[in-house]
Amino acid sequence: MKKEEPEARLPADLRKVFATAPQAKAQWSDLTPLARGDFIMWIDSARQAETRKRRIESIPSRLASGKRRPCCFAIVPLNLHKALAATPKAKSEWSKLSAVERREFAGWVDSAKDPGMRKKRVEDVCRMLAAGKRL
Repeated sequence: MKKEEPEARLPADLRKVFATAPQAKAQWSDLTPLARGDFIMWIDSARQAETRKRRIESIPSRLASGKRRPCCFAIVPLNLHKALAATPKAKSEWSKLSAVERREFAGWVDSAKDPGMRKKRVEDVCRMLAAGKRL
């Protein structure tokens, strides 16, 4: 049985944008939970406050133009992708994960704002997967 995608929590700054853009809020509601989660992960992956602000402010126009996912956003952080490619056992296990499980790992890596902690989490993910473990 596959795990169901949990509903992502709407960030307060995005909620404020939707308060002034009811059409965007309605379009947001039409997205799947997975697509909403991708947008939120894209917002949360911004390293600078200005980038985050720009991304949030762009969402109403993205939705109005029919976008259902953030543009040019890899769900797998590049450093994790490279580490998996260098660890055949972990890469093999990664390919067996559901989309939800992959997002959980990617989200866990991305939630570390400190570069050193992100690197450690990437290493931990590869070790866990190579051992057949999950989050």
